[in-house]
Amino acid sequence: MERGDRQPLVRKTSSSYRTFPESTARRLDKEYLRSLHNKRLYLAVFAAVLGNFSFGFALVYPSPVIPALEAHPSPALRLDQHTAPWFGSVFTLGAAAGGLSAMLLNDCLGRKLSIMFSALPSALGYALLAGAQGLWMLLLGRVLTGYAGGVTSASIPVYISEISHPGVRGMLGACPQIMAVLGSLVLYALGNVSPNCAALAGLVLDWRWLAVAGELPVLAMILLLCFMPNSPRFLLSQGKEEEALGSLCWLRGEDTDYAREYEQIKDSVRKQSRRVSCAELKDPFLYKPILIAGGMRFLQQLSGVTCILMYLQPIFKKTSVILKPEYDAALVGLVRLSAVAIAAVSMDKAGRKILLFVSAGVMLASNLTMGFYIHFVPVSHNGTVANTTLVSSANLPAGPTNYITLIPLLAAMLFIMGYAMGWGPITWLLMSEILPLKARGVASGLCVVVSWLTAFILTHFFLPVVNTFGLEVPFLFFAVISAGNILFTGCCVPETKGRSLEQIESFFRTGRRSFLR
Repeated sequence: MERGDRQPLVRKTSSSYRTFPESTARRLDKEYLRSLHNKRLYLAVFAAVLGNFSFGFALVYPSPVIPALEAHPSPALRLDQHTAPWFGSVFTLGAAAGGLSAMLLNDCLGRKLSIMFSALPSALGYALLAGAQGLWMLLLGRVLTGYAGGVTSASIPVYISEISHPGVRGMLGACPQIMAVLGSLVLYALGNVSPNCAALAGLVLDWRWLAVAGELPVLAMILLLCFMPNSPRFLLSQGKEEEALGSLCWLRGEDTDYAREYEQIKDSVRKQSRRVSCAELKDPFLYKPILIAGGMRFLQQLSGVTCILMYLQPIFKKTSVILKPEYDAALVGLVRLSAVAIAAVSMDKAGRKILLFVSAGVMLASNLTMGFYIHFVPVSHNGTVANTTLVSSANLPAGPTNYITLIPLLAAMLFIMGYAMGWGPITWLLMSEILPLKARGVASGLCVVVSWLTAFILTHFFLPVVNTFGLEVPFLFFAVISAGNILFTGCCVPETKGRSLEQIESFFRTGRRSFLR
C-alpha cells in the first residue's frame, strides 16, 4: 500500500461495527456526542417522569396518614385494624386495573397520550382524598390514584426507552425510579412537619393538604407533555413516517445523523408490522422476553418492597427504633434516593446483571438481619408488644432509649439501598428494553398487572400475618425470595448494556449472544 493511501479504520458506533475513512469516523463521533447531549431529549424524559413522581407520592401516602386517621375524631373517617389494610392495599388493585387498561391504551393512544390520560384519574383521586367525608371517598381516591400509577408504570418506561439514545438509555431508564423515590421522600417530608418546625416552615400539611400537594406534579406533567413529541417507533407503527422523522430530529438534533437511526428503526418496525396472534406466542422471540419481564416484576414485588414502604412508620414503631418513626422513614427515603442515583450513573458502565446480583444479595442480608433480630432479641430490647397490632402500635408512646434498636433502622436502610440500586430501577428498564416492539404495549401492561396484583396480595395480608405470626415471618419470607432473585438473574436475565433495542430483539429472534457482545 502506498504511504499516501489512507487506511480505513474500524470504528464502533452505537449500533454496530462499521468501516469508515478516518475523517468520516471523526464526523460520526462528533454527531454521536451531539445527539447524546441534546437537551430536548432530557426535557422530554423529565416531563414524562413527573408521572412517576406523583406515583411515588401516592404509593406511600398511607405511611403518615394511617396513624392520623386512626386518631381522627370523626367515626366516618376513623381507621381501625380492619379498614387500615384496605386503605393501604386498595391502591395496588387500582394499579393492576391501570396496567390492564394500558395494554390497550399504549397501542391505541400511544405512549405519550397514555401518560397524559393518567392525569385525569390521578387529579380526581387526589381531590376525593382531600375532600373525603367518609371511608368510601378515601378508598375510591386511593383506587383512582392507583389506577393512574398503573397506567404510568406501563407507559413511561416504554416511552423513555423508545426515545432514548442507546448511550444513555440505562441512565434515563433509571429516572422513573428516581422520581418515584423523590415523590415518596417529599411525601415523608411534607407529612411529618413537627409543630415546633411549623412556624419556621410556614406550613403544616395534614392528610388533606398532602392530597392537595399531590395535584401539583400532575398539572405540571400535563402542561409539559403538550409540547413533547411522541415516540418515533410508535409513530412508524401507525404509518406516520414524516411525523416520526420530525420526532427523531427533535430528540437527536438537526445537526446529527438522525436519518441513519431513523432507517434502522423503520426497518425494525417494518419486520413487525402485524399485530401479535395467539399462534405467534409460541415463538421464543415473543414468549421468552415476556416471561423474563413478567418474572422480574413478580419477584420484585415478592421481595416485599411495597409492604415495607407502605407500612414503614408502623414497622419502625413496633421495633422501637431509637429515632421517631417519621424521621426514620425520611432517612430511609434519602438512602433510597442516593442508591437509585448511584445505579443511574453506573448502569451503563457496570452493566445490568452485576447490579441485579449485588442488589439481591444486599436485600437477602438485610431481610435475614431484620427477621433474626425480631425473633431472637428479647421483647424488652426490641420493644415488640405481643398483643399489639402493627397498625395500632404506630400510636404507642416511644419506649426508653436502647441503641440496639438501631439494627432495624440499619437493616431497613440496607434493604432499600439494595433494592434501589438494582431490582428497583433495572426491572423497569429491562421490561422496556427486552419486550419486542409488536408486543411492547400489551406485554408491558401485562407485566404491570402481574406486579400490582402480587403487591395487592402482599400488602393486604401483610398486617394480618404480622398480627397472627409475628413481624419476623414476612421478613424471613422476603429473604427466601431474595435468594431466588439471585438464581433468576443468573439463569434468565440477558445483559443489555450498550445495545440498541433492535440488537436486543435480534438476540431473542436468533438466540445468538453475539448480538449482545
